[in-house]
Amino acid sequence: MQWVSYLPSLAQGALVTAWITLAAIAVGAVLAFVAGIARVEGGRAVSTLALCYTELFRGTSLLVQLFWFYYALPLIGISFEPVATGILVLALHVGAYGSEIVRGALASVSVQQFEAARALNFGRMHTLIHVTLPQAIIEMLPAFGNLAIETLKLSSLVSLISIADLTFRAQSIRNLTLDSAGVYSLTLVGYFAMSLVLMLVMRLIERWARRGAAFPRAAHS
Repeated sequence: MQWVSYLPSLAQGALVTAWITLAAIAVGAVLAFVAGIARVEGGRAVSTLALCYTELFRGTSLLVQLFWFYYALPLIGISFEPVATGILVLALHVGAYGSEIVRGALASVSVQQFEAARALNFGRMHTLIHVTLPQAIIEMLPAFGNLAIETLKLSSLVSLISIADLTFRAQSIRNLTLDSAGVYSLTLVGYFAMSLVLMLVMRLIERWARRGAAFPRAAHS
């Protein structure tokens, strides 16, 4: 079958896609926690700065952001390699949307928890680390799982800045063979397989987190 000959090149592209997606999720998760916590716990200036970042990257097109970082920034002397640009822009996207997930989860922690922490004379940082975050993280995980899968799908945009990801490889093969049905069918399967793996990993993490949170409650009861 002719389709079999496409697999090595598509597999190489899938590895690039996986690397860019995982790196963007990792960096973006850090940005999300920093910005989300700043929105809730930071002073006015810090909170405003985090809000500006969140709204800027949520309110503009990811494609335009990608082009701006890749084509406009070099005009003022700042340039990145294509892969670094793709990871950075996707990470900023994840961080902006993820910060709202973090902020919402932190805000959902009941007031009684804060009152109990205050009664025990916990400081703000101690309360955040030992009381608020452990409960909020459990609530964040389903939304972060959806965001991770969305990031995988959006990663196909990096093909537009000449990164040889799965979409770029598929388009190249299609241009050579004119076999649109075969090439893009395999590409769909590739993205679906990676989404499935990512979804299963996130569900395992969620299950592990909920089980870990249940053990302390069982021990105290």
